[in-house]
Amino acid sequence: MTPRAYSSPLRTAQAAETRRRILESAGELFASEGYAATSLARLADAAGVSLETVKANGPKSAIILAAFDIAFTGQESGGATIGEQDAGARLLALPDEALLRGWVEFITGANERIARLWIALLDASMGDPAVAEGLEALQERRRKDFRDSMAAFRERGLARRPGDDHEFAAALQFLVSPSSYVQLVLDSGWSMRRYRDWLVDTIERTVFVP
Repeated sequence: MTPRAYSSPLRTAQAAETRRRILESAGELFASEGYAATSLARLADAAGVSLETVKANGPKSAIILAAFDIAFTGQESGGATIGEQDAGARLLALPDEALLRGWVEFITGANERIARLWIALLDASMGDPAVAEGLEALQERRRKDFRDSMAAFRERGLARRPGDDHEFAAALQFLVSPSSYVQLVLDSGWSMRRYRDWLVDTIERTVFVP
């Protein structure tokens, strides 16, 4: 007789909490020290777990990608777009008059959390083929999210300017990119309120208004 696999809800919850602690520590270390300089041993020490536990949660390439997910939305994507996650559902539940600002606040809040990690991720992709492959998949999900966002703005009567919605989606992705946060907030010293107000105004004038 084949023994039945034993699954303990407590053990599963503890494993999930340990993984989250590893990913959060990884995000902080990669952002502050860089991908190459962050060893798995250093990560294990920061997370307060054994090296074997870190290795059991994936190679370094998978850890940085998962750490980015956690920092951006608070959960691992599992290959899903933001629109397919809880965060996307919460945004779509907003009333029309609050949708654009809520959308901007969500993305800029994420940019605030991941700006330095994004730089580390781009740098890692230059030297690690596995990270490069994962980053391309992430970018494809991002492109779909912005196309879906543009479609939602159009369907709800917010985007009224005629034109190619794929081009508008690309413009939205450019405007609210992590790079815009780095340049305007970190480098130029804008407050988050100024940054968000500028984005809402710019999107309304260039995408929404006929």
